[in-house]
Amino acid sequence: MAKPANRKTARRRLSPKEKARIAAIYERFAAAVPEPRTELAYKTPFTLLVAVVLSAQATDKSVNKATELLYRVADTPEAIVKLGESGLTPFIASIGLFRTKAKNVVRLSQILVEQYGGQVPLEREKLEALPGVGRKTASVVLNELDIEPAIAVDTHVFRVAHRLKLSNGKTPHDVEDDLMAITPAPYLSRAHHWLILHGRYTCLARKPRCAECLIGDLCPSRDLFL
Repeated sequence: MAKPANRKTARRRLSPKEKARIAAIYERFAAAVPEPRTELAYKTPFTLLVAVVLSAQATDKSVNKATELLYRVADTPEAIVKLGESGLTPFIASIGLFRTKAKNVVRLSQILVEQYGGQVPLEREKLEALPGVGRKTASVVLNELDIEPAIAVDTHVFRVAHRLKLSNGKTPHDVEDDLMAITPAPYLSRAHHWLILHGRYTCLARKPRCAECLIGDLCPSRDLFL
C-alpha cells in the first residue's frame, strides 16, 4: 500500500493516557469488524468510482438500488459514454442531484476512454482532476482499493470525530488532518470505514445509541446523551 498523500497533517501532542484511549477505540472497532469495507456495491475500480460519485448527498442504499440496474446495462466507461446523459439519467433519477451527477459521470467516462484507455487512474492527482471527483471521493476510492491509506471525512466521520474528541477541526480537511495524525498506523487503512459505520449505525446525529455503544466508556461526550 502506498503512503498517505503528501498533505500537511495536524500536530497534536497527546498524553500517554490519550494515546491509550485512542488506541483502545480502534482496538475495539477492529475486534468488532476486523475487515470493514464500503457498503457501496462494486466489482471494478470504475464501478466503485461511479458509485462513490453518485453517493454524494445520497445514501449507499439508494445508490446500490440504482447501480444494480445501471451496471447490468453499462459498467464500463465505454458503455456509459454510449449511454450518454439522456440514457444514464433514468437509472439515477431517484438519487439527489442526479442531473449534475449524470453529466459528471458521462464526462469522466469520456476522459477515461480518451486519456486512460478506459482504465481508472489510481493516482490522487489524476482522480481529483476528473469531473465530480473531489478529495473525499478520491480518498474513498484509493482507500477502498488499498492504494493509499486515507480518511475521507463525510458528515458521519465529522460528527464522530468531534464527539470522541479526536478532532475539533472546523472543516473536513482540518478533521482529516487530525485523524491522519493521531490514528495509530496499524489502523489507518481501516479507520475511515469504522468511523463511518459507527456514525451510521450507533453514533446517530439526533439520538446516538450510547447504551449499546462498544466504546461508550471511552467517549467524552456520552454523558451529554444519556
